Amino acid sequence: MSIDKSDIIKTHQKGAKDTGSPEVQVALITARVNHLTEHLRSHRKDFHSRRGLIMLTNRRRKLLNYLKATDLDRYNALIGKLNLRK
Repeated sequence: MSIDKSDIIKTHQKGAKDTGSPEVQVALITARVNHLTEHLRSHRKDFHSRRGLIMLTNRRRKLLNYLKATDLDRYNALIGKLNLRK
């Protein structure tokens, strides 16, 4: 399983050259988190990858907190689009 960054960027970008908005960053991190989660299901003792997963989720949390503080509508739209909250 490979992460196709260009498809994720095209799906979540606001403009033609937008690659750094919080929405795009959170979507890319979410794809990496999902990929690492699947990896860790089959390699339970891979603690180096587990540390990377924890760092990624913390970075995603910080970006989501920033987006929530600045624009609540964009935050809610992103949460719904990525299915992050149950």
